[in-house]
Amino acid sequence: MKKIICYCAMLFTALSTVAQSNPPALQSITAADLKKDMYDLADGRFKGRSAGTIDELKASEWLADKFRQIGLQPGGDDGTYLQFFNMWRNRVAATTTVSINGQPLRLWNEVAVSQMAHKQFDAPVLYLGNAATIDFAHIDVKGKVVAVEANAAGINQDVSLPTWRYSRSVMTKYGTQLLSKGAIGIVFIADEVAEKSWADANENFKRGTYDIEGGPNNAVSATVPVLWVRSSFRSLLQQAGAKISANIIIERFDYPSVNIIGKINGTDKELSKEYLLYSGHQDAHGVRNEIKGDSIYYGADDNASVDVAMLAIARAFKKSPGRRSVIFVIHGAEERGLLGSRWYVSHPTIPQKSIVAVLNGDMIGRNNPDSAALLGVQPPHRTSLELVTMALDANKEGPAFKLDTLWDKTTHPEGWYFRSDHLPYARAGILSLMYSTLLHPDYHTPQDDAAHIDIPKLKKMTDWMYRTGWKIANAPKRPAMDLNFKLER
Repeated sequence: MKKIICYCAMLFTALSTVAQSNPPALQSITAADLKKDMYDLADGRFKGRSAGTIDELKASEWLADKFRQIGLQPGGDDGTYLQFFNMWRNRVAATTTVSINGQPLRLWNEVAVSQMAHKQFDAPVLYLGNAATIDFAHIDVKGKVVAVEANAAGINQDVSLPTWRYSRSVMTKYGTQLLSKGAIGIVFIADEVAEKSWADANENFKRGTYDIEGGPNNAVSATVPVLWVRSSFRSLLQQAGAKISANIIIERFDYPSVNIIGKINGTDKELSKEYLLYSGHQDAHGVRNEIKGDSIYYGADDNASVDVAMLAIARAFKKSPGRRSVIFVIHGAEERGLLGSRWYVSHPTIPQKSIVAVLNGDMIGRNNPDSAALLGVQPPHRTSLELVTMALDANKEGPAFKLDTLWDKTTHPEGWYFRSDHLPYARAGILSLMYSTLLHPDYHTPQDDAAHIDIPKLKKMTDWMYRTGWKIANAPKRPAMDLNFKLER
């Protein structure tokens, strides 16, 4: 009899352990639902869901309707699932003109404006030659417009999108030094790398800058224009007495964008006043330059993968609520500078102090089936050791991914931690983590489509985020913030 009682006790303990490690509604998360929602949201009818367009609004309404079907409570404005905000845009007007030695250059075809400034000038050009040969310690460029041949030497191109980001790297390496020396205008002459990336870089230059009211990009603050010209104009700029004339006109206007928000109440009288927040973003890059025969940037991995995961997790929590409440926020205009998450942090629809933790996802459906990344694990990115422990335990109990440890480091060239929607929450002192399966060659291209998503892996990532959330939603105490948490930038 004693043996039977002992065996029953051991069995009860084992079953209790399994029950704790497997949330009750885990089986309601299915690959079939994830796949259907993925193909619907990343469909061509939404034309890439570019922020500030009718396509983003249509996709947002589709997501809001999904929240409604699942049975989430509206968490947006005026009893709806939507929280609208305006984003301001500054861009170079089509009436901008540039000429060299009296020869007009076609905007965006022969000349591009990479740094905007309200400027009109007619000035001689100081030709400095190849950037790699400039003696920056002894040059005198104060009050001058300078022309520089771009050079890729010493620039790390082993980063995402080396095409359009190359111009930014050249500016960082050489342009900032010229500005510190007092140059009043910079003309970079395209090298081979810049020529190959001309069309893609221009798609970014054309868009200008975006921000919400009060943000650093809300108005054009640059006083020095930076131009890029095709390599064929090198000889004109090398001529004795070369002169550049420019009338750079900046236009400013606003667009609407939107966050989609739904809630599920917790079951505990007191703990239900606190919230676990799941975070993603619905916008992608719209219709842009053609790559491999397509021009719709579908944004399947970035970031429909997380949006459909949030729908699946919402179904699970709706079926079996936790003790704490859960709020799902799909942010708008992430690709424009984390605008939706910045807006929500400053205009929360629940008390900000009631947010226990943020589980944010960005790209969770590609790369090796057995690997993933969790950002916010290593100081100074780590907001809470207790939160990290919950997430790591959830991985061990479920998908057992081999976790990358490099992308969370401050030394990683991508600076990935600072490029997704958990960041404004962390900066506001809210515990935050970011789930990702990291970048791939189709990132920010039309080839980031539903057909390339690894659905079984997406399900494993969704399970992991749900498992973590279930722990947070039912913990007796909210996880504590690390002492002296402070981001390094």
